[in-house]
Amino acid sequence: MLGFKMGLLAAAGLIAAGFFSASAAQQTARTGTVVVIPITGTVDDGMDHLVVRSIEKAQSEGASAIVLDVNSPGGVLEAAFDIRDAILNTTIPTYAFVDGRAYSSAALITLAARHIYMSPGASIGEAEPYPVTSKLISAVKAEFKSTAERNHRDPLIAAAMVDKTIDLPAYKQPGQNLTLDTQAALKTKIADGEAASLGAMLAANHLSGPQETPQYTFAEQLARFATNPAVSGLLLTLGFLGLLIEMQTLHGIAGVIGVASLALFFGSHIYAGFSNGWVVVLAVAGVVGILYELHIVPGHGAPGILGGIALLSAILLAFGIPLFFIAMQTIATAIVMTVILFYLATRAFPQNAWMARLTFASAQGPDYVTSRDLSHLRGQSGTASSYLRPAGVATVDGRRIDVLTQGEFIPAGTPIRVTRVEGARVFVEPIDMPSYKE
Repeated sequence: MLGFKMGLLAAAGLIAAGFFSASAAQQTARTGTVVVIPITGTVDDGMDHLVVRSIEKAQSEGASAIVLDVNSPGGVLEAAFDIRDAILNTTIPTYAFVDGRAYSSAALITLAARHIYMSPGASIGEAEPYPVTSKLISAVKAEFKSTAERNHRDPLIAAAMVDKTIDLPAYKQPGQNLTLDTQAALKTKIADGEAASLGAMLAANHLSGPQETPQYTFAEQLARFATNPAVSGLLLTLGFLGLLIEMQTLHGIAGVIGVASLALFFGSHIYAGFSNGWVVVLAVAGVVGILYELHIVPGHGAPGILGGIALLSAILLAFGIPLFFIAMQTIATAIVMTVILFYLATRAFPQNAWMARLTFASAQGPDYVTSRDLSHLRGQSGTASSYLRPAGVATVDGRRIDVLTQGEFIPAGTPIRVTRVEGARVFVEPIDMPSYKE
């Protein structure tokens, strides 16, 4: 009997020792590094790279917790899927703190965390994909449901964020996607708790270890910066303005600046995951069409019009279908700013040697004054000093003279011949045409 009691005491001691040992281990884990990953702004491939990279590093270094600091309107679904998978597959405890809003793709990322806390007045939901098709809604709804089920949350609540046909009269109006405020999220068990701040949430979960906030790399920062609608509008303005000035000057410098701005715009959007290489092909075709119109067949119209349509279409597609209306607003703003800046430039620098090509000079020099009697030029040869479209300037008998063609478009530098003179109007033709007849 005594031996039996001693055995019980020994077993109890072992259990107690194991309990205290586990508690100590748990306390040690909770005081380890807490990795706080920002989920702010638009969800894109730049954010995807940051989150996946940070989770892999936290896993390898044995961090005690991963915390998602969420305040985002959503963004690219493909990037959100990658982030969701990375969060679900890690063995490190994951927390999400919604400080503001978690809509669309950001809602899916938040649901992937094992523990969700929300600040007062925060909201989560509104995840209807765009374009609104039954196939896409079904696919995204399945992602939301499976994510909720993985973390023991109500899949119907998650599905209602995507599919407005789901009836939840206690939380939303018919025909609307579900959006939950903090109190509704707590009531539906979507959120585990409410916290006034990120620090309060960490304290409530005894996450007292040192915090580490991963930083975006230069390439990730560049992609996210350039895809900001305001910056995108600036790049488009520089691109349009450069092409417009190139159209007038044909110097090449403005065209290079314009093409470089458009290249940065498209490159950043591709890197961020909003578009793909086909958009670049369409944009290049558009720019080539415009330049072909300017330098090869000026005045024909068709290459320039088709090029302009292709370029605008590429810009719309570069933003991605979910951001179509933002794209329209950005393009409209860029066009207005281009017109204003072009007008101001021509007004501010009317006598500048470079800008003078954009406008008529206020006074003409003696070399540009037409002779009252130019009949002696009839039959003489010279060179086109500018594009003749059909009007322009040619050098005949050592003098610069305003000339006209019979409708032909003659490039600068082409040998020409004076065919007839009618008062102050001097008509010319390319010298390789049949000789002028008396």
